Amino acid sequence: MADNKDEIHIEDDDARAAHTTGHMRYVLGIGLLLAIIAMTVIWVIPALSGAAN
Repeated sequence: MADNKDEIHIEDDDARAAHTTGHMRYVLGIGLLLAIIAMTVIWVIPALSGAAN
């Protein structure tokens, strides 16, 4: 862990105390997609019902 300059170097997994699997990328992507769909529905339904009147 320590080199001859007395600097401490820690690996990423040791610093996080966890492994990086990349699952969070999918969670964020799905959440973004659902937010876009929800906002589109919220915008389109009133626009369609207002156009029918």
